[in-house]
Amino acid sequence: MDQTETSVTTVTSVGPDAVALELETPDGFVAQPGQFVRLGVEIDGDVESRFYTLSSPDTDETLEVTLTYDPESVVGARLADLSAGDTVTVAGPFGDAHYDGEAHALVLAGGPGVGAAVGIAERALAEDNDATVVYLDDEPLHEDRLSTLSGAGATVTLVSDADGLEAAVEEAAGDESVFVYGFDDFVGLASDALVENDFDVDAAAVESFGAPPE
Repeated sequence: MDQTETSVTTVTSVGPDAVALELETPDGFVAQPGQFVRLGVEIDGDVESRFYTLSSPDTDETLEVTLTYDPESVVGARLADLSAGDTVTVAGPFGDAHYDGEAHALVLAGGPGVGAAVGIAERALAEDNDATVVYLDDEPLHEDRLSTLSGAGATVTLVSDADGLEAAVEEAAGDESVFVYGFDDFVGLASDALVENDFDVDAAAVESFGAPPE
């Protein structure tokens, strides 16, 4: 879909300098959890755009992205400061690293990659499939949703370092479809953990967010 204007429905804090931004789904927009969109917001008369991964299990009525931001930044801080009724533009969806009904989903997430993880896990459970989330972050985001997922039958493991990540992957059954979301450094750690545990890294759906912000 080309850049289309839509309205903000809610902006919810989900952790330190992090929000979940929920938007009305434009007519004709359909996306799968794990795909990403380009959001645009007006700043000083110009529209500035950035890419964000979906964190909602579907886009039936609304779509959600989760973003972390530097309070001194321009675009991220502006998006985080929006309120219900404000408008943004949305284009997409983009990306092939998304959930498509796999029976056993193993999602490895670092930092804001947990947005994609909760969206995929919620969708998998809604379709009576299995979901495992392994999340590496010193200050976890979306703790309420992760807790709800755990209570609903998903396997959720929070880890704080590479050793914990590798151990959590080792606990997986080995027949899961693997998804990886996070900045470049996390993607490297996740790939190493998968290789150490005999997963086919080439078969994994991987979405890198690039270099982490300085």
